[in-house]
Amino acid sequence: MPVIAFANSKGGSGKTTSALLLACELAETTDVTIIDADPRHPISKWAVHREGKSTPPKRLTILQNDSENAIIDEIEAAAARDPFVIIDLEGVASKKNAFAISQADLVIIPMKEQQQDAEAALDVVRELITLSKMSGRKLPFSILFTQTKVVAKSRTSRFIANQFRDNPSIECFEAEVNERDAFAAIYTMGGTIRTLDKKQTNGIDRAIENITAYTAEVVAKLRSQNKDKQGRAA
Repeated sequence: MPVIAFANSKGGSGKTTSALLLACELAETTDVTIIDADPRHPISKWAVHREGKSTPPKRLTILQNDSENAIIDEIEAAAARDPFVIIDLEGVASKKNAFAISQADLVIIPMKEQQQDAEAALDVVRELITLSKMSGRKLPFSILFTQTKVVAKSRTSRFIANQFRDNPSIECFEAEVNERDAFAAIYTMGGTIRTLDKKQTNGIDRAIENITAYTAEVVAKLRSQNKDKQGRAA
């Protein structure tokens, strides 16, 4: 079953949020395991039930990883059990990240439209190219722009994004994870964007539309890769 890894060596890139939003949206209709491999364990902390806060989706299993030696076994067990496995990797280059990425069907590289994020994203791309050569298997990846402005993007933001979008060697999502109050609110209020109280959080409907489009594109990319594999096998 598809394994999706989220990787970026720079903190604050939107890695954990984009992984969690995808996992929760997929868990609306199917079983999903999200492996929290970030040493800070932000997803495990989000999942802790507090009085008055919503619990995670029933079809979402959260597995906390604390060992690089165990992560491949954990990925394989989760993939044998659930249709989707999502991995939130730590924000530094490490053997754990390399082990997890080697098992991925898709690596999503979240980044803000900022120069430091761009440099960190390119570091991940270079690592993926090296790992592909070592494993003899192409590791598909795609850049995901996060915390983007819905309107009135700056010239610098557009310039940085276009440097990636115009590069034929780098695949990018059409969808972006915008800067929205609802995405931050899930850490404060608990639960998912679909369980937030509209009286307490602005723009929930727009946030749901945003994540629906993002999730649909992830699924489309995985289906396209599967067709390519079947075509090569034939």
